[in-house]
Amino acid sequence: MIRLLRLAAVLLCVPLAGSAQQVETGFLNRTVEVNGARYLYQVYVPAGYSVDQAWPVILYLHGVGERGTDGLRQTLIGLPAAIRTAAARYPAIVVMPQVPPDSNWIGAPGDAAMAALDRTLAEFRTDRERVYLTGLSMGGNGAWNLAYRFPERFAALVAVCGFVSSASPAVPGSRPAVPVDGDDAFATLAGRLGSLPVWIAHGEIDPVVPVSESRRAAEALRTAGGNVRYVEYPGVGHGVWEPTYASPQLVEWLFAQRRSR
Repeated sequence: MIRLLRLAAVLLCVPLAGSAQQVETGFLNRTVEVNGARYLYQVYVPAGYSVDQAWPVILYLHGVGERGTDGLRQTLIGLPAAIRTAAARYPAIVVMPQVPPDSNWIGAPGDAAMAALDRTLAEFRTDRERVYLTGLSMGGNGAWNLAYRFPERFAALVAVCGFVSSASPAVPGSRPAVPVDGDDAFATLAGRLGSLPVWIAHGEIDPVVPVSESRRAAEALRTAGGNVRYVEYPGVGHGVWEPTYASPQLVEWLFAQRRSR
């Protein structure tokens, strides 16, 4: 599978016609160094990329099953898979960092994700008012954490089957998305995010991350006067990222958001 992904990445990297300088598109290999550690990540550049316009950017955080050091496994499921299925649906530059084995997004890997985002913003012609954050499962936990730490950096957040208040048994060593645990975590998060537009998706019968995590996050945001949309999929388990990232309603909502801070 990894060999096929490498071949696909090479085939998708084509120069823009008529450009004075060749610009690769498709899934591109990149690296970033943070505190002496080297992290591999991928950047997806749409086939129609041109410096004549400023492009929205999506920072995507993968789940526990895609951890590694190959810089590719994180493109197997979730948003990257949705892009491979219907690339036209996502006319954006997408940053896809990877968490090392036996780790999670809280701490150094989260810092590396932000460093990869900053490198991408500098490398390509981007719209800094339309930088979006999303993650699934463990990546949903990481997305909540980065939104809590840097709410002013993002125009919108899409949290897919993520957890906020407690560690997940499916992710050894995982931690709450905010510095406090229990009920206070949701209120603290909501107060920090303020009016940041948030789309939350979860499967009703998720056996890995309790649906109560997303329900409570949505309720806390509503109570605090936040801008939140909550979608719960009846009869769906943990793999709720497939219908979420394939949703035309989500795509339309996401790209309509602009940073207001």
